[in-house]
Amino acid sequence: MDGQSGDISVTPANRKCSAVTGSARKIKDNAADWHNLMMKWEKLNDEGFTVATNIVNMRRSQTDPLLLGDESSSSPSSSSDQTSGTSELQNECCKLQDIIDKMVVMVTKMERLVTSQRGIQDLEEFQFGPEGRPFPLFHSWNTEQFGSASSSLLDSFTQELKLKQLILQELAHTSNSDLCMVYLSCWLHQPFIPPQTRMTLEALLMETGHRPL
Repeated sequence: MDGQSGDISVTPANRKCSAVTGSARKIKDNAADWHNLMMKWEKLNDEGFTVATNIVNMRRSQTDPLLLGDESSSSPSSSSDQTSGTSELQNECCKLQDIIDKMVVMVTKMERLVTSQRGIQDLEEFQFGPEGRPFPLFHSWNTEQFGSASSSLLDSFTQELKLKQLILQELAHTSNSDLCMVYLSCWLHQPFIPPQTRMTLEALLMETGHRPL
């Protein structure tokens, strides 16, 4: 998924896919929207990892005896520092919540893309019968395959969003350093968005003419 959405262009090899209308135009627009949303998601994921790391470091500084020092609990200045640290921790948690809120909006937009794709499929079944369109709109995929690809992408991001929401709930309240590292690793590597998800996007872009074959 290298490059921004503006870098997607039609080459001479797939120029026949550029001047499309009707269902083909909508499917091609949907593919571009998937690309844009996934690029934005990756940016948010990087921002969220930075914030989550800050949260873990702050929690460690509040709970690690070696960082607090033996007399920290009885020191007036330490009490003030602890209050300040709690406020900073709360601010970082709010930042992470804001990032996840943006991810929720993005998944909602993905749901609309899937709904749009299903509408196209229903329309073509009405026009051409249960077997659908007798010839492909682009290179080889039928309308059902576009719907299957969109549903697969949505499922991945829906599950990943649930994981991130769980991490948000647990991260600031977990004192176990190893568990915190697990949360950070899960956030960064996104287990519900495997390489196959990105391959699905690339296949969608190639089929609709956004990428050269």
